[in-house]
Amino acid sequence: MRVPNSVVLPVGTHVDCCQEEEVAEKTRDIMARIAAMLAERKSNLAHFIDNLEGSEEPKFYVDQWERLKEMESCTLMILNLVAVNCMDHHDIKKLEATILEHVKDEELFPEVVRVLPPVYRQVEAAIVDIAQSEEVADHGMMDLQYLLNKLSQREHLASLGRELLQDILRYLHRIGLVVWYEEIKHLESTIFLQPTFLITMFKLLVRYRLVQQLESIS
Repeated sequence: MRVPNSVVLPVGTHVDCCQEEEVAEKTRDIMARIAAMLAERKSNLAHFIDNLEGSEEPKFYVDQWERLKEMESCTLMILNLVAVNCMDHHDIKKLEATILEHVKDEELFPEVVRVLPPVYRQVEAAIVDIAQSEEVADHGMMDLQYLLNKLSQREHLASLGRELLQDILRYLHRIGLVVWYEEIKHLESTIFLQPTFLITMFKLLVRYRLVQQLESIS
């Protein structure tokens, strides 16, 4: 909701636990809930903006107003939900084909036809090589400057500058090869070369009924 022109593909799993008519019913229900959530968000934002504009001293709330207007301008495209049985390889391939079909849609992703400079591919290949090397810990966390130094040691990347590397890292973050929380002050200098490590960590920390599980421990 905070990323401009986002495209979201809802995926429903555990189809094998449902009857066929249940899948269709649940799909309709989920899409209706999403639509209601987006409508409520739009209404809330408009309400907050109106309140700020109608305040006695609106000049004191310019920063808040600008943030709300920016959020209001973020469009969100919700694609049709895909229901899959994660135990069925055919369903996984179906999901993969659906994702690829959408990604190649120039109306959804205008930048899909953008031609990247060769250095982007060179840095991507080098980062993959570094991430797979034995010297990198399993968590894959690496300081930005250290990563730049490692890349600069490669002959064809000797002239790589910090600013260009940051542009490339933003691209690699968008495609999911690395994770870089540059907007978070305490993490702006940390690159996660192994996104799967974060997924594993989040699965341990963010889970169903976590509070109840913690309370059950004596």
